[in-house]
Amino acid sequence: MTEPTDYEKSQVDAIVAWRKEEPGVATRAVGVVVAPLARLVQRVVPEATIRVAIDGASAAGKWLADAGDVRRDAGVDRIAELRGRDLELSDRLADGVHNWAIGLAAVEGTATGAFGILGAPVDLPAIITLAMRTIHKVGLCYGYECVAEQDRHFAQSVLAASGANSIEEKLAALASLTALRTTLARQTWKAIAEKAAHDQLSREAVIVVVRNLAKQLGVNITKRRALAAIPALGALVGGSVNGWYLREVGWAARRAFQERWLVDAGKFAPAD
Repeated sequence: MTEPTDYEKSQVDAIVAWRKEEPGVATRAVGVVVAPLARLVQRVVPEATIRVAIDGASAAGKWLADAGDVRRDAGVDRIAELRGRDLELSDRLADGVHNWAIGLAAVEGTATGAFGILGAPVDLPAIITLAMRTIHKVGLCYGYECVAEQDRHFAQSVLAASGANSIEEKLAALASLTALRTTLARQTWKAIAEKAAHDQLSREAVIVVVRNLAKQLGVNITKRRALAAIPALGALVGGSVNGWYLREVGWAARRAFQERWLVDAGKFAPAD
């Protein structure tokens, strides 16, 4: 272990607090209030559509997360140079990515929300793609590119943690993040495919998250989206809930990649 700086210690405390944080009371309360509308939205956007959206969003999000501006703003030639270099620099880079995503999500939600419930089939793949793009882009800010299957699963686990509807869902996602982080830290990307076949913990944790992610997103996003079906409120609500959703996604990505950065730098040994 290497002694962390005061700033790094403050971020370790923030990571620990985020891991322990339960889904908000307000989020759960909204779910109860809009449950009838959420069921209506889920009939318009079935779970199978959400699974397709997740698969497409994973690929599109990675492709859209261009590394060029991150390298330029960080003053590095390779993204990997950001690992273990300066956490404050990575946090500043991630802050810009995060704020941009929140703004774009609000604009997108406002546009599709104006069509009420009819905008949901367009909004769903768009917002999931933006969420995945944000996760991959935040990863770049900390020196991590998506180069292997485990990296894709790591991003999906971040998405699951950000949208957890219960502490049980969040703990399952965090278990997956821990297992994947351990596997990725031990292996070069060329060896990951072989290693994964023998890493039962990583494989089982991924299966749990991937199996539940489509269902969780169906509940979580449609629950938030349901209020947009109310006439005259669609645009306002659509913009605000999408902006809030990307705020949560961004923070989950930042905490997950901060933890990965600190562990790889030998400055944090979380109690897994």
